[in-house]
Amino acid sequence: MMILLMFAVQPAAAQSPLSGAEFDVYTRGKTLFYGSDGQVYGVERYLPNRRVIWSFLDGDCMEGVWYEYEEQICFLYEDRLDPQCWVFTQSGGGLIAQFEGDPTATELYEAEDIGEEMLCYGPDVGV
Repeated sequence: MMILLMFAVQPAAAQSPLSGAEFDVYTRGKTLFYGSDGQVYGVERYLPNRRVIWSFLDGDCMEGVWYEYEEQICFLYEDRLDPQCWVFTQSGGGLIAQFEGDPTATELYEAEDIGEEMLCYGPDVGV
């Protein structure tokens, strides 16, 4: 699947991290697709009251919440107990997320519209 990513004008480290309030204003009510290294990484829907729904675009969706911790935005999802914390910055092309603010860790970019929808299938039903 080919996607076009919006790249930052300057390195993420040179930009100020978004506060929780700034992140909330930017994301609330949106569904954002993220890419990494030119590939689709996943999609997240941002709901009121700092609630989210995440998917790797496989139909398996995880509900969660986010909160601000120091200069990071941390996510807690229903399928794991450990928070996933990211430093978010904003460029002319959208959000950039650096895992735990570590320049050697995963970096995600807000992707342009890739022509897909966020699909969430229900729980598996046994026989």
